[in-house]
Amino acid sequence: MFGQIRISTSFFLLLMFLCAIQLISSGLSFTAFRSDYQNLNRVELSSQQRDALSLSWVSLLQARNTLNRAATRSALNVPQEQVNALMGSARSALQKAELYFNQFQAVPRLDESESSGQLLDATKNSYQNLRSALRELIDFLEAGDLQAFMDQPTQKTQDLFEADFIQYLQYANEVIADAGQQNQQAYQLSIWIFSGAILMVITMAISSLIWLRNMFVRPLATMREHFGRIAQGDLSGQISVTGRNEISQMFASLCTMQQSLISTVSNVREGTESMLTGIQEISAGNNDLSARTEQQAASLEQTAASMEQLTATVKQNADNAHQATVLAQEASGTAAKGGELTASVVTTMHAIATSSQKIGAITSVIDGIAFQTNILALNAAVEAARAGEQGRGFAVVAGEVRNLAQRSAQAAKEIKGLIDESVSRVRQGSTLVESAGTTMEEIVRSVARVTDIMGEIESASDEQSRGIEQISLAVTQMDQVTQQNASLVEEAAAAANALEEQASLLSDAVSVFRLGQGHDEQSVAGNSQQSLATHY
Repeated sequence: MFGQIRISTSFFLLLMFLCAIQLISSGLSFTAFRSDYQNLNRVELSSQQRDALSLSWVSLLQARNTLNRAATRSALNVPQEQVNALMGSARSALQKAELYFNQFQAVPRLDESESSGQLLDATKNSYQNLRSALRELIDFLEAGDLQAFMDQPTQKTQDLFEADFIQYLQYANEVIADAGQQNQQAYQLSIWIFSGAILMVITMAISSLIWLRNMFVRPLATMREHFGRIAQGDLSGQISVTGRNEISQMFASLCTMQQSLISTVSNVREGTESMLTGIQEISAGNNDLSARTEQQAASLEQTAASMEQLTATVKQNADNAHQATVLAQEASGTAAKGGELTASVVTTMHAIATSSQKIGAITSVIDGIAFQTNILALNAAVEAARAGEQGRGFAVVAGEVRNLAQRSAQAAKEIKGLIDESVSRVRQGSTLVESAGTTMEEIVRSVARVTDIMGEIESASDEQSRGIEQISLAVTQMDQVTQQNASLVEEAAAAANALEEQASLLSDAVSVFRLGQGHDEQSVAGNSQQSLATHY
């Protein structure tokens, strides 16, 4: 029966029952407290009215007595100051009486009954009559009319107010007594209410304990037993599900969990067997890879050593090419200087040839002058012959001039021959110098080309050296990476071995579970394969 009721519904019903008890108890308590408050309020109001009315009555009596004393002193011809002082005291007493009676009227009525209203009205009327009578007495005394003071019927009004005062005090005492009786009845009722509530709470507590035991304790104890068996690896227990509440749903979930554990353990066993096979293959592959990696590392070490030697050779060639480039540049500079000197010589030879040509021209002019001088000497000899004796001396001079002209012409011819020969040789030298200059230019260009080629060879050697250095660095890095790979392969092999051991331990741990008749056969087969894998 308990398993058919949902826990939430049960708690809701229990909560509603407790709320109902609480509401009923609170309502009754509120009613009792409200009645107590009303009774207490009535008692307090009654006390306030009684006290205020009593003080007002006392003040009126004091005023009456004071006026009587003042009238007596006035009749005895006592000084008027004493009479006036007593009349002042009487007025003060009347003011206090008025104040207290106003406080009495300000207090709310104790009830709305007609009799209490009539009593209150009668008390007000008798008070007002007595107050008016006392004021008339004060007026009589102030006027000195003692006869009117004595004839005024004040005692009658005082007796009426006193009767109403005593009756109202009795009414207030009755109200206080009635409030006390009602409080006593409310107290007795509260005792019965609280006793019934305590009895209901005790009954509810016992019922709740029984309900909790049947609803929670017993099912949870059964569930604890199932969990204990599952914790020990026994998954063959039968879990029965009865009812539809949350506890039954927990049993259903526990049953589902047990079936899932059975399936998971079976899958783990199968996966462990497959994992052992794969791990063994990985371990063998890692061993082979480790051996090949070590061989590759050795080959890379040899390659690195060869690359270092080749790098040294290329560096040496680059240094030699650099030195050859420097020498070629120096030779190119020297050839350039020789070309410049040859060009200067060619320029000088051209200048000499030009000067020789000018000298030849001058020699031609001299030769022409000698020829003309010779002609003039012949003409002079002819004229001297014509002159006879008179021209003999002139003929001698003409003969000498002709001899000089002939000698000058002969010398000019010889000079011209020498100059022509010199010009011819200068031309030959200039031609040779020009040829030498052309050859020097070709040498300079050849040396420049050789210098450029050596520069290119040097650049290529530098590039080759840097490339070989990069290759050597790459080979060194490859060697380091290969060494690291070898270490990683060794670590992977160790990890594979450790993983194989963990798989064996996992298989042993899973073999602890008992899965039932259908699954235990798989467990036995799995254990046998695990044993074989471990020995392998």
